[in-house]
Amino acid sequence: MVTNKIYLTAAIMALALAGCSSTGDKQDAGAAGANGSSLANTSGYGAGGASSGYGAGGGSGFGRGGSYTAADLDNPNSPLSKRVIYFQYDSAEVMPEYVSIVTAHAEFLAGNPSQRVTVDGHADERGTREYNIALGEQRAKTVANMLKLQGVADSQVQIVSYGEEKPLCMGHDDECWNQNRRAEFAYAGH
Repeated sequence: MVTNKIYLTAAIMALALAGCSSTGDKQDAGAAGANGSSLANTSGYGAGGASSGYGAGGGSGFGRGGSYTAADLDNPNSPLSKRVIYFQYDSAEVMPEYVSIVTAHAEFLAGNPSQRVTVDGHADERGTREYNIALGEQRAKTVANMLKLQGVADSQVQIVSYGEEKPLCMGHDDECWNQNRRAEFAYAGH
């Protein structure tokens, strides 16, 4: 029964986001930022990600009846301790392996209406500053929209884009760029 609800929720979220998706051609980040074109591949989270992260391995927290507490934010065994979502190059689509993390945060926030979170969007150094700010914002918005589709109130979620301004890794290679393409959940005091 819980599994059916999970798949139904996933299907509804996929359909809702598919209706809002962008259909722009994918371009190189540097070229897009330089010529003012719209962001590429920022459709949010697609049908592939909607079904593959739910219920797998029981680690999503789904089905716990909203039983996450603020203590779970600091518990290394809780999915709430995972607060970073990584993205592919030039994309704002949440990859399937991160859907269960977003779901756990959504369950916590929906079950604790007084809690607030800021979703910080980041990009790697490639592309123009303006493009990277916009891409970081789109990444944060995608995660925020996923939270809201799972019952989190608008007033609980704030988004901020840092673009390339706050890298986790200072190198200029794929390893560092992979770490810098991210969205982070920031809870006050945690």
